Amino acid sequence: MEEFHKVRRLPPYVFEQVNRLKAAARARGADIVDLGMGNPDLPTPKAIVDKLCEVVRDPRTHRYSSSRGIPGLRRAQANYYARRFGVKLNPDTQIVATLGSKEGFANMAQAITAPGDVILCPNPTYPIHAFGFIMSGGVIRSLPAEPDDNFIPALERGMRHSIPKPLALILNYPSNPTALVASLDFYKDVVAFAKRHEIIILSDLAYSEIYFDDNPPPSVLEVPGAMDVAVEFTSMSKTFSMPGWRMGFAVGNERLIAALTRVKSYLDYGAFTPIQVAATAALNGDGSDIAEVRDIYHKRRDVMVDTFGRAGWNVPAPAATMFAWAPIPEPFRKLGSLEFSKLLIEKADVAVAPGIGFGEYGDDFVRIALVENEHRIRQAARNIKRFLASEAVSPDNVVTLTARR
Repeated sequence: MEEFHKVRRLPPYVFEQVNRLKAAARARGADIVDLGMGNPDLPTPKAIVDKLCEVVRDPRTHRYSSSRGIPGLRRAQANYYARRFGVKLNPDTQIVATLGSKEGFANMAQAITAPGDVILCPNPTYPIHAFGFIMSGGVIRSLPAEPDDNFIPALERGMRHSIPKPLALILNYPSNPTALVASLDFYKDVVAFAKRHEIIILSDLAYSEIYFDDNPPPSVLEVPGAMDVAVEFTSMSKTFSMPGWRMGFAVGNERLIAALTRVKSYLDYGAFTPIQVAATAALNGDGSDIAEVRDIYHKRRDVMVDTFGRAGWNVPAPAATMFAWAPIPEPFRKLGSLEFSKLLIEKADVAVAPGIGFGEYGDDFVRIALVENEHRIRQAARNIKRFLASEAVSPDNVVTLTARR
């Protein structure tokens, strides 16, 4: 049967090919060090879990919850933004709770996109940034991912050569997958551009608290006037090691938040109330849980950069996020990121995420997730060292996807 319209618009899921190979290797008894999926391995802090257990015993909390988030949760998020960024938010009109930042992005796309609308989006980037809009009937125009002096000229070209005029611009700093970080001056230039051309800014700030250089990443909403054009998405998944809890937020421009809130009101009843109460407690905490998580990822980053480098694979040290964006070693670059990722599983028992899964301009890279402990990262480095030193392993022995077609 013919595929449905929206399904036809989606390419094959690149990561599934790696997942299948990883599962097959494990079925054969292989000990795979999994640095592929960005799935935090750290336990949720005990105080947050205890609060959930306390609240869940109250049967009144078992009923439908509030799609936009309970009032205490929205107030806690407003207080967090005030403390962290110096940004004042109205909990009633400028904040809506989401089921993680991914769901927030997807439903914002549903709320604001008309068929054929053009969205300016970095490439490479996290897949939902593009495909949320593609599934909503939008069209993606790619931009360079680096927040440098070339970004505004690229935006200008995007405006001149897009018909119709672009509706929105996607930002994601600190970036998944590239780990690039934007400055406040960069945001000032982008906000000025957006106001001049009357386009929307949608900023994904899911990694705001995972940084390693004592220079906290800024929010676009710190820029005066940004509230006129911008909405920002945050997540508790990495900050508090709560990935399975599915709790995030969209904050910013009232009109855009109202649109998202209305769409969500038709689609869900919000997160389970005990989860929202526990998330409130986390946001109202003293910050020690966040600092502990940050310190663990910092140590893992340093171990990975050091041991992989001594193994023969020089990986740039990321300034933020729980990821490293690693150039494929030169002898293997012609394979592309998917075939190289498969080769690492087959020959080194190490899983990474192929860069092509984040956009065509990511194919010379793989993403390494810091989701295994330091001992396992050292084990991965030893495996990779043997792999790179092995005369039996050559990229010439690998059949590429192109050849298979």
